Amino acid sequence: MLKIRNVLYEDLPKLIEIETQCFTKEEAATQAAFEKRIKLIPDSFFVAEEDGVIVGLVNGPVIESPYITDDLFSEIKPNPPEEGYQSILGIAVTPKFQKKGVAAALLKELEREAQECNREGITLTCKEELISFYEKFGFMNRGISNSEHGGVTWYNMIKKLN
Repeated sequence: MLKIRNVLYEDLPKLIEIETQCFTKEEAATQAAFEKRIKLIPDSFFVAEEDGVIVGLVNGPVIESPYITDDLFSEIKPNPPEEGYQSILGIAVTPKFQKKGVAAALLKELEREAQECNREGITLTCKEELISFYEKFGFMNRGISNSEHGGVTWYNMIKKLN
């Protein structure tokens, strides 16, 4: 049975393994970035476990702007207790567990947490081929992002809350 919980520092090796399976070297979060996120934003960093093994993750800081900026991939600060936009800097599911509802469960938990904290919305960037996936969860495509992260064309996706 799938279990969603907040991240723990000891999850780090498995997080790095999943991240490198799902993203190119240029796009993937570094060990230092994960360490910073675990330390500063564990309240908006969730992992999915199947039989005690981590199979997916979602994370991102709360930001003031409705759009993600590239500096967030290296510089983040602790989340404010209320308001702002819940960003998603990374969502990844180990290939064996893709298309089995793991990403949906992670998004649902992050949204639950965001609503509890009166966030204005959830924001993320994605590649063109994933736009329709996020639209199924109520995200709206707001066009091409200014992000140059990983040398890829990203699209701004926003889901308003409340």
